Amino acid sequence: MSAAPSVQPVPSPMARGLRVGRAALAVSFLLQGTTFALLVTCIPEIQHRYGLSDGLLPVFLAAVPVLAGVGSILSEQLVKRTGARAVLRVVQPAVCLSLAGAGLGGSLWQLALALGAFGLLVGALDASMNMLGVGLQHRYGRSIMIGFHAAFSLGGILGAAIAGLGSHYDLGLPVLFGTAGAVVAPLAVLTGTRFAGPAELGDAVREAAEAAARSIPWRPLLPLCLAMAFAYIADASVSNYSVKYLTDGLGSREDLAKLSYLGYMVAMLLGRALGDRAVQRFGAVAVVRGGAALAALGFGLAAVAPTAWAGIASFTVLGFGICAVIPQVFAAGGRLFPADSDAAVARLNLFNYVGFLIGSPLVGAIADAGSYRWALLAPMLLVLAVLPLAERFAPAPVAAPAAA
Repeated sequence: MSAAPSVQPVPSPMARGLRVGRAALAVSFLLQGTTFALLVTCIPEIQHRYGLSDGLLPVFLAAVPVLAGVGSILSEQLVKRTGARAVLRVVQPAVCLSLAGAGLGGSLWQLALALGAFGLLVGALDASMNMLGVGLQHRYGRSIMIGFHAAFSLGGILGAAIAGLGSHYDLGLPVLFGTAGAVVAPLAVLTGTRFAGPAELGDAVREAAEAAARSIPWRPLLPLCLAMAFAYIADASVSNYSVKYLTDGLGSREDLAKLSYLGYMVAMLLGRALGDRAVQRFGAVAVVRGGAALAALGFGLAAVAPTAWAGIASFTVLGFGICAVIPQVFAAGGRLFPADSDAAVARLNLFNYVGFLIGSPLVGAIADAGSYRWALLAPMLLVLAVLPLAERFAPAPVAAPAAA
């Protein structure tokens, strides 16, 4: 007789509550993707509105991930006292209001205050949102996190499209960000009323957090940490500078330039939808190698792009490549430590912030000293450094699993 399954069927009322909570969290990811895309695709408008120099812009952009890291750490303490659901209900509407503040100000100190608040709040949002997602995944007993991040990509597409329309009709930041805050913040409040709570999750969030806190060795994870950092340096370069490259480097109209990030996010969404099938057919090592090579090709094509449309196509190619790397980093970490996969994923996720912290100042500094064409070659070389690390993505674990 076969052994009983480790995950018991969920009673019907609780199952409905979990489905509603899962859908609500997916909407939360979508709203966050929309908000983030609105901010990063409007960097040229922010720079013009506040008179921010090219030399000072990387400082402001780098401050956001630094403060996001601080917000993420602080939110962990709040979650222990109040729960991930309670923190997420507060910080997501507040993030929307901080976006509105970035568009309504008129002086540099007001921008610094708005972006500082955005950084702190988005770090807390990212942490609480993913904690709740991991708790749901723990309760389901199977992987559902990729769907949440696909919802984020869909939100990014929506945000970039809205920013493009705003630029096309010359709405201006006060109208665009103010309207977005006024619409998205109430939606976030409404969505927060349907998040899964203790009745549906039980101790799943606490159990997942305890699993993530367990001690595992760093050394086997270091190649994957590097791959994660390089991938997010590439992502930060596109998020913060693709639109600015098209406007300042290729002389594009601002509404057309928004399509660079839009194409990138569409490619990310499609790539994530097809990525699992590619891994099943070709294997993780081949997918990571191909993705890194394709991402590097995208950067190279963007660096030599003669027109705005060529630049948009290049960033779309880049998105198809980089989307294959990031999910496989998490999957490989889980295979290394199957008994402590939550701990491995938590450590790897730290290098999300490392990549964003390095990517923005690196590209900005090179662009300020030379040009954006030269600046795009730096993340291209770092993405190529993923190629020799690809063997670490092999399905067979290279380290003994931690004891249960």
